[in-house]
Amino acid sequence: MLGLIFTYVLTFGGAVISLFNPFWGLLIYVCFAIVSPPSMWPWAVPQWHFVRVVAIAMLIGWLFKGLGQWNFGRSRGIFLAYVGFFLWAILSAFFAPSQEVAWNFVENVAKIFIPFVVGITLVDSLPKLKQLAWVMTLSLGYVAFEMNLSYFQGFNRAHLLGFEGMDNNSLAISMVAGVGLAFFIGVGATVWWHRVIAWASALLMAHTVMLAFSRGGMMALIMSMMASFALLPPKKPKHLLALVICLLIGIRLAGPEVTDRFFSSFADSQERDFSAQSRLDMWADMWESTLHHPLLGVGPDHWPLVAPQYGWELGKEGHSLWMQIGAEIGVPGAFFLILFYGLCVIKLWPVVRSRDQEIDPWYQSIGRMVIAGHVGFIIAAQFVSLEGLELPYYVTLLGAGALKLLPKPEPSRVMARMPRLAAATSIFLRKG
Repeated sequence: MLGLIFTYVLTFGGAVISLFNPFWGLLIYVCFAIVSPPSMWPWAVPQWHFVRVVAIAMLIGWLFKGLGQWNFGRSRGIFLAYVGFFLWAILSAFFAPSQEVAWNFVENVAKIFIPFVVGITLVDSLPKLKQLAWVMTLSLGYVAFEMNLSYFQGFNRAHLLGFEGMDNNSLAISMVAGVGLAFFIGVGATVWWHRVIAWASALLMAHTVMLAFSRGGMMALIMSMMASFALLPPKKPKHLLALVICLLIGIRLAGPEVTDRFFSSFADSQERDFSAQSRLDMWADMWESTLHHPLLGVGPDHWPLVAPQYGWELGKEGHSLWMQIGAEIGVPGAFFLILFYGLCVIKLWPVVRSRDQEIDPWYQSIGRMVIAGHVGFIIAAQFVSLEGLELPYYVTLLGAGALKLLPKPEPSRVMARMPRLAAATSIFLRKG
């Protein structure tokens, strides 16, 4: 009953508010994309167009706001890479054998692309970025709580059913993308109970990854934890001790079944299980398909249709986002998508490492949470087809929003960072 009330209040109350403040509509849209009320509470919430109601109200409010601010600052390249990916998917769809399948793919991409555009044009302050980060953390933390609750009640929902149409691998990887997010929200929090909520959410997400029995998810979680440690502010012995304790707790919680399944990924070809070996074989087939159709691919979402040509059953997914996107919409489409995520990490890295005292520490916290989440996601996406997973796009929105709002360094500050150049310039001017 509470789930039904929650859904209706956010849907219709949020729709009204969105007409005047479309950013709130975006927050509700992101929350629904993660929690998915009909999937979370199927016994109480009917299958209805809750998200569509919020989306329409958000777009109307966005129009009233004059389509937001289109000065993207340092995030311009990220935005253009996403536009390139979306437009290339549309171009590939025009030449796809199955028009219905291709345009259905484009429609699903548009459901993420349009909110991303709305978000990046409406983000105009650091408090809005904090709100977006907290909405994602709390939404993921609640889903992780439900997965853990189900497990301790005797049914491992994360492994057997997944969530919202996602299998166990996709659920695990969405949680990996959220662990770094929640962890660094806790690091940046100044209120103690904010820190407790954020870190508790991170632990619940990490344990959900283990409950899912996903090798790709486990590998991504380990890499994300290593990235998180590397991204921490100046390290002290307590940080190293905390990392060791986390690793030991992780190994203990994982149990022998998860660890055995994880290490089977590194066995030789004679000992490797069928699932792991079949992934390698399929990657080789998708690479061959990409070489045969390098420009536009075989068509959006068409790999499951052409898989029988390579000896796989009809409907077989590629189990690799990067390889499958390359096979389906061509090398340019895969390049734009990789550039979208890669540029976000590359541009945020100097922000994280900066010692500029005038930069709000929260920008660095956002940079750390986005990089940590993307490190795990980029690695995990090599093992699962995740073109429809929304969370990584919204994590990128968080990073792009931070880059958009970062002020440009003043000339005096730039010269202060380059004393040799300043001295050389002074000498040159005196001689002149």
